[in-house]
Amino acid sequence: MTAKFHIGIDLGTTNSVLAFAPADESEAMIAVLPIPQITAPGTVERRLSLPSFLLRFEGVVDPAFIMDGFRAPFGVVGEYARRIASEQPDRVIAAAKSWLCHGAVDRTSPLLPFESESPELRLSPLEATTAYLMHLVDAWGQQFSDAPFSEQRVVLTVPASFDLDARELTKQAALTAGFPEDFVFLEEPQAALYNWIHAQNDTWRKQLKRDDTLLVCDVGGGTTDLTLVQVTEENGELELSRLAVGKHLLVGGDNMDLTLAYVASQLFASKGHKLNAWQSTSLWHSCRLAKETLLSTKAPSSVPLNILGRGSKLIGGTISVDLDRTIVESTLVDGFFPVVSLQDRPVESGDTGFQEIGLPFEPDSAITKHVAAFLGDHLHKTPNQRISHLLFNGGVFNATPFRNRLVQTISNWDESSQGTLSVLGGIEDLDQAVACGAVYYLWAKDHGGIRIRGGTARSYYIGIESTGPAIPGIPRPLHALCVVPHGMEEGTECAIGNKEVGLRTGKRARFRFFSSTTRTTDRPGQLLKEWDENELTETPPMETELAATDSPGLVPVKFESRVTELGILELFCKSSRTNESWKLELQVRSTD
Repeated sequence: MTAKFHIGIDLGTTNSVLAFAPADESEAMIAVLPIPQITAPGTVERRLSLPSFLLRFEGVVDPAFIMDGFRAPFGVVGEYARRIASEQPDRVIAAAKSWLCHGAVDRTSPLLPFESESPELRLSPLEATTAYLMHLVDAWGQQFSDAPFSEQRVVLTVPASFDLDARELTKQAALTAGFPEDFVFLEEPQAALYNWIHAQNDTWRKQLKRDDTLLVCDVGGGTTDLTLVQVTEENGELELSRLAVGKHLLVGGDNMDLTLAYVASQLFASKGHKLNAWQSTSLWHSCRLAKETLLSTKAPSSVPLNILGRGSKLIGGTISVDLDRTIVESTLVDGFFPVVSLQDRPVESGDTGFQEIGLPFEPDSAITKHVAAFLGDHLHKTPNQRISHLLFNGGVFNATPFRNRLVQTISNWDESSQGTLSVLGGIEDLDQAVACGAVYYLWAKDHGGIRIRGGTARSYYIGIESTGPAIPGIPRPLHALCVVPHGMEEGTECAIGNKEVGLRTGKRARFRFFSSTTRTTDRPGQLLKEWDENELTETPPMETELAATDSPGLVPVKFESRVTELGILELFCKSSRTNESWKLELQVRSTD
């Protein structure tokens, strides 16, 4: 069926947003969906964002927490869960998105709430993510019953640095929640830039010129995402091309909340109150609310932090301190956005043999150092190349002091940029930018609007073992088949056109991949029987077992390749004899 709407969803660490626009309009008329959610027992209100918090229950759920028309197999999602987190941290799941991309744990096992000692309360990061997406799907269905969610065109945004496993788990959660099978992913920084383009209408071409370089700095609740975009020109028209994305950085608003919790704990200690582990977690959630209040426009000079005694329901069991705004600003601005030089680098992780299991936060919280390292790796190796424009995204940058400090720091790195670093503005709400940008991305695909291009920086090859008699002590020669040419656009695919190659199925096999930054003219299907050792670099091999067929031995296949918007090489091995197909996936962006 023809979709009536384009839908964009920002699945955030702290808040999630759903935006939409009619698919057949000549202009992108983007709106944000008000999301019904429980704000107090028995009270349902509509909010423009859904806090990514989940309140768990033991036993039968109180009817006051049941919403008509909403699936809630895991508990209460949204504003009430966020509010109660400071009082009952062992029953509220937070930061599920950060856990979903934590490769050192089993993300399908019951881990959350991490502070809970009750197995009945715990869920997996995958289940928590499913709960948030279910609520968004049901909110859509309640307000657009004549346009089923599964029949619309949907974009779900993820961090640019999401690894392959996190992407697949997010996809699994989305399909379980009721997404259409053909929904697509889009990187959050790209979505933010699409939103800025939409906000400028056609005037963006007057603000940018050829050879300008944009830095999208996205600091959200859980992660920091960095993306470089260059302005190019083709046939007299400006084009946008993504140059590079940063690595996964688990530093953001959550780290700031933890920092404030530490500062506040010292204030409690000065009053003779030493907090236990449960109270410290409660304080962390309280500091999240305090930070948002004290860094907002027209903020008060201080806010009280109230902590209940463990298990106490009496106000007399509450202890309290006042958190001053000046302390918050100085602690967070200097701690997370210190003035550093372009040569400064983040502190590496320690060498302690045993570490507590938990989220793998960056050992260095200085976001400005991470920006310096990113630019040093991808930009400043080229003479005279510098940042000309800066685009902020993420809830952290709703606070003016953070924006001002980052602009000051980047400007100091290049004397020639003093006073010329341009901040791309005109965005009313950074919390809604990613979801709205995702909608505009779909609209631009359908109506011929500007697209952000991001061709691969390397050519990619698969290793094919040659045939021939065995020679003692000498391995059979390895050939390299080009499956992705240099500059292949993400979101595109191509048939390789190779001769049939034997594919081993039904038993564990080792698949070898290579890449090259120098062989820029090789075409898909080109077979290299010999190459200089400096021309190709082998990536980590993939060891897996592909599903067996009824036919014994090697299966003759041809290849098709696709590079997704997330920089994933999908290699389809297709048998022309049985119509069967196998897919191998490789993250290609991490080596760019």
